[in-house]
Amino acid sequence: MNLTKESFMAVNVKGLSDNARKTAIAELNARLADALALSAAIKQAHWNVKGRNFIAVHELFDTVKARLDEHVDMMAERVQVLDGVAVGTVEKVAKASTLKEYPTDLTKAEDHIKAVCERMRDYGGKVRAAIGTTDEAGDADTADLFTAASRTADKDLWFLESHLE
Repeated sequence: MNLTKESFMAVNVKGLSDNARKTAIAELNARLADALALSAAIKQAHWNVKGRNFIAVHELFDTVKARLDEHVDMMAERVQVLDGVAVGTVEKVAKASTLKEYPTDLTKAEDHIKAVCERMRDYGGKVRAAIGTTDEAGDADTADLFTAASRTADKDLWFLESHLE
């Protein structure tokens, strides 16, 4: 069976109302901006961390970023499935992200962990809100994508916070 782009998209979004699709695209792009900003913040921490347990924290930041980036890709791809445009340029993310700007003057591991944790908590809360918004709009698949992102964010927050005990 040869599918055109239009029939392919109709198959993939079949059953979704226009409102559900538009709501999901808006939520996905909003959380995509936050996730990309968080990913950049984690990389900033990774590059500049110093102190006791340096290598463990340095490597943990990379691991957390890699798991986050998997969800970034899924969000962007879901926007495409819904026939939207994923917005992820640095310029657009800087304007659209609702996360607090990451400080560039930190060096101590504990300070970086606290700063990343603060943003992870904020991001996780916004992803959880997106679960409800997209589910209520009628897009259970996007809500499920956000649920997976929320679980990962919660687990990684736990890993990071464990270094502060």
